[in-house]
Amino acid sequence: MYIIIQLKYPLRDPRDQRSQTILRSHTLSMEKLKKGMILDGSVRNVVDFGAFVDIGVYNDGLIHISNMGNGKFVNHPTDILNVGDILKVQIIELDIERNRIQLTIVDD
Repeated sequence: MYIIIQLKYPLRDPRDQRSQTILRSHTLSMEKLKKGMILDGSVRNVVDFGAFVDIGVYNDGLIHISNMGNGKFVNHPTDILNVGDILKVQIIELDIERNRIQLTIVDD
């Protein structure tokens, strides 16, 4: 099916269908963040215990593997997220003293 679509529209770039990266014109400060805030984020790194997400602060926030499945078991974070994914996240813990932000995925 994919080949037929490409033959019908040879000049179309299949990358146009992917969500675009978030380019931030300003950087938030940790002091402006509040627990419960919902923000757009871009996955920067996926590791065995979770994923680091850029939310516009100098430090990336962490979505721990236990906060990914909305109550369902997740075997590995790459089952749900990949580097470059754009998603909505909510701040569930904020530790300004240690520069740590813990996030969870928000369903659209």
